[in-house]
Amino acid sequence: MESDSAMVAFPLLTTPIESNYRACTIPYRFPSDNPRKATPTEIAWIDLFRNSIPSFKKRAENDTTVVDAPTKAEKFAQRYADILDDIKKDPESHGGPPDCILLCRLREQVLRELGFRDIFKKVKDEENTKAISLFPEVVRLNDDIEDGGKRLENLIRGIFAGNIFDLGSAQAVIFVDNSGADVILGILPFARELLKRGTQVVLAANDLPSINDVTYPELIEIISKLKDESGKLIGVDTSNLLIANSGNDLPVIDLTRVSQELAYLASDADLVILEGMVKCAADYDLGCFCVLCSDLILVDQLLATKIFGFFICILQGRGIETNLYAQFKCDSLKIGMVKHPEVAQFLGGRLYDCVFKYNEGLG
Repeated sequence: MESDSAMVAFPLLTTPIESNYRACTIPYRFPSDNPRKATPTEIAWIDLFRNSIPSFKKRAENDTTVVDAPTKAEKFAQRYADILDDIKKDPESHGGPPDCILLCRLREQVLRELGFRDIFKKVKDEENTKAISLFPEVVRLNDDIEDGGKRLENLIRGIFAGNIFDLGSAQAVIFVDNSGADVILGILPFARELLKRGTQVVLAANDLPSINDVTYPELIEIISKLKDESGKLIGVDTSNLLIANSGNDLPVIDLTRVSQELAYLASDADLVILEGMVKCAADYDLGCFCVLCSDLILVDQLLATKIFGFFICILQGRGIETNLYAQFKCDSLKIGMVKHPEVAQFLGGRLYDCVFKYNEGLG
């Protein structure tokens, strides 16, 4: 993993970054709140993370790569629970006040201190194997759609469907998220379509394991298995397909901290796409459309032109969770699925509703 000094801000964020960007979609607190007292929202999210401890503990107990895993899993559960209790009593403890980034980072820190590097490895491998076997048929069915607009609509449907598993020349930079169907049956067919249209595609994956997110080495292996003997992806040339290490090590992402490699590759993008889990609010304003619905949102020809006619940067998964309100110098498209009841309530929607949000660039 790159050192803190090597991490840089994502170059397409609007400036000044300090006043225009915060890696948290749902506000946990406001300036008027008592800094020494947890807010109702902070308490709700601390409890949400606390309620997830048993499932993480179970995964850790079954990690065969760690000596005496059951005992260490118990230590993880107790330590993380104690940390969450501390934060509830004093929001400024453990680097607070808390937000999604901090709560995730503290959980990963405790796991790694106890030797747990990838407790979701087994389920990721299983889901990747299943999805790889389905990839050729998914691509064939999409290629059989002659109408370009309908083919694009089908690809967007694939992104939404794949995301259910949540344990002119241009360039696209895509932050990939979950293993299995999400990346293999959702994002990769979409990326393949971009490659067919002459787009250079850069896939950026996590540096270190975090829940079921695909990592940089795992993504290299997956794509290697999908390519044929001539290096093509079901008949599509992959010479314009690159894989990059994002520098991230969490299931969410703070765009002020990405690898220098990624910052360099994304510096000239014309469109940013964020896809994945949604913890955000739907809105509508000038130069923006955002739809919250229980069915797929159809993509119009204008948007299709933007996607395939520009240098594109796509951020997946954790981008929506922490970056729905992120403002970019270029156009942006945010696609996601509501996966938590708490988020559905905040949105005024329903569980598994879909969000589709487009903003014009501010640069």
